[in-house]
Amino acid sequence: MYAYINGILAGVEEDAVIVETGGIGYHIYTTGQTFRALPCVGETVKVYTYLHVREDAVLLFGFLTTDDLRIFRLLIGVSGIGPKGALAILSVMTTDDLRFAVAGDDAKAIAKAPGVGVKTAQRLILELKDRLSIEDVFGESAPGPAVDGGKGAAGVKEEAVQALTSLGYSPMEAAKAVSGVADAENMGVEAVLKAALKNMALL
Repeated sequence: MYAYINGILAGVEEDAVIVETGGIGYHIYTTGQTFRALPCVGETVKVYTYLHVREDAVLLFGFLTTDDLRIFRLLIGVSGIGPKGALAILSVMTTDDLRFAVAGDDAKAIAKAPGVGVKTAQRLILELKDRLSIEDVFGESAPGPAVDGGKGAAGVKEEAVQALTSLGYSPMEAAKAVSGVADAENMGVEAVLKAALKNMALL
C-alpha cells in the first residue's frame, strides 16, 4: 500500500519514528541501526515502508534504504520470525553483517538479537542461504579490474574473508577487516589478507 513515506521527522520514540506528511503523522516501527542514521527532528526524511496487517492491528515498519526493507521482508518470511524478531536482528547487525553471518553459518551472531534463539538462527541460515549473497557486499555485479590471476575484485575479497575465517575469525570480523582495506580492488588475495590482518589488530 505504501512504498515509502517522504516527510518531516516529527518525533522519535523508543522503537519508532513519527513522519509527518500532508498533515498526517505516520507511526513507523524501525531498528536501532536506522535510528543511528536518522536526520535531526524537523528535517526531511524518506522511509521505505512495509505495512503489516494483523487481526488486531495495522502496523507500519520502515527503513532508510531499500536493501534494509528487502532483508526485513526476507526475515519475516522465515518460519518463527515475525516483524519484531526481524527488527531485533536488524537492530544488532547490519544487512551486510547478516549476509556474512548466513554465509559463514554463524548462528551465534544472529542469536545475539533479543528473542532469537540459536535454533531459530540456524533455521534462518538454512532458509536464507540461497537468498542472501556475500557477493552483494563486495559488489560482484560490478567487479573492479581483474587481479590475482583474473579474479574480480569481489572474488579477491571473498577469498580473503574465507582465509581469515579459516584462521578462526568470525565471518563478521573477517568481512569488516577486509572491507576496511583501502584500494583492495587493485590488490591480490595475499596483499588484501595482510592488510586485513593489520586491520584486525586495530579492531
